[in-house]
Amino acid sequence: MKQYIVFSHGQESGPWGTKITSMSKIAERMQCKVVSVDYRGIIDPEDRICKLIRECSSISGPVILVGSSMGGFVATAVASKIETKGLFLLAPAFFMDEFDNSLIKPVSVPIEIIHGWNDDVVPVENSIRFAESSKANLHILNSDHGLTDNLDNINCIFENFIERCSANRKL
Repeated sequence: MKQYIVFSHGQESGPWGTKITSMSKIAERMQCKVVSVDYRGIIDPEDRICKLIRECSSISGPVILVGSSMGGFVATAVASKIETKGLFLLAPAFFMDEFDNSLIKPVSVPIEIIHGWNDDVVPVENSIRFAESSKANLHILNSDHGLTDNLDNINCIFENFIERCSANRKL
């Protein structure tokens, strides 16, 4: 059965931004089916959550959710509502005042988080806090919120994550 990788972009990005485009090439090379949800024009995170649930309902196969910034928040909120094999999060917007953090429920799937030390949008402490509470793997890179200057590192971590999720090994 084909593995699906479902990307959720951030608030200011689009479905085929730099990170998603780069990571999707890794996923496709690994024989995964790639879906990138288009949230442009949808500002409310709860509306994005509903859209992601709808998108995933048409997928018949294992799903790894990938999210960046607000997309990380959205992917994590959906992970407790659908069958998910893993969560791969880039500078996820956890514990931000403008989001309903009660939507984030504990999940027992592998979680990998990448965050930049110099993030001026989402404090790195938020990912540290979430990683500690969920026992997620956390990579803190010398980068900003966009993380685009670390694409090679991110792609290596992502490839390893897909391999581990596909093999059903605990991270």
